Amino acid sequence: MPEINPAIKLAYDTLKDAFFNRTPVAPIRALIGDTDIDAAYAVQEMLVQHLIKEGARPVGVKIGLTSEAVQKQLGVNQPDFGVLFAHTHLPNNGEIPFSFLIQPKAEAEMAFVLNQPITAPMADISELLDKIAYVSAAIEIVGSRVENWNIRITDTIADNASASHFVLGEAQVTPDQVDFENAAMQLWRNGELASEGVANACMGNPLNAVLWLCNTFVSKGVAINKGDIILSGALGPMLPIAAGDTLKAHIDGLGEVGFSISQ
Repeated sequence: MPEINPAIKLAYDTLKDAFFNRTPVAPIRALIGDTDIDAAYAVQEMLVQHLIKEGARPVGVKIGLTSEAVQKQLGVNQPDFGVLFAHTHLPNNGEIPFSFLIQPKAEAEMAFVLNQPITAPMADISELLDKIAYVSAAIEIVGSRVENWNIRITDTIADNASASHFVLGEAQVTPDQVDFENAAMQLWRNGELASEGVANACMGNPLNAVLWLCNTFVSKGVAINKGDIILSGALGPMLPIAAGDTLKAHIDGLGEVGFSISQ
């Protein structure tokens, strides 16, 4: 086996401990640099493989950094991605203990489920539409293992794109019934409107984010599987959340989705 770069190995060990202890750590970029995207994904891959070895089952992928403003903030010009696992999929209107989370925030987005594998690049979203079984409303809980969310691009990529948990709504809507550019989103925290946006906040159209992801994976020789869940990225601002909170989101055409956090 090829020798692992010591900085990448140390970054992996640091994040692995943070995952299992749920204790934030200093920025990972101090180990792998601010701009080495390949190194950051190498750390993420080691972390994902460790989780799989420990029994975690991948069920899809999340897309992050789909907002142009956030990309500019982190000094990048494209999104990033992380892996979703079965044990982090919460039931709609379910409850999660606060102790399971780390520096949590929530964002509402669209979730896509594929009806066939994707093994070749696609030219545009019209090709992608035929491969989508249905779309659902979703709330993603993001949680940074980096202290105080003091992140740059390499920090969040290494940290599995700051993935934590996710919830899918019960409505499963075919793509032809969804307005991917104009659908409005509202996210309530404890009954008060706390975040809102429109679908085009996600790369002009969430389908653009999904197309980018699928083509990126295919270019790396990795297939996207039938039944995989793809979270598109936020349709509005992220929202800090805390113990005792109840979250509910509504997306036009996709209905509601929600969860609560126990004390």
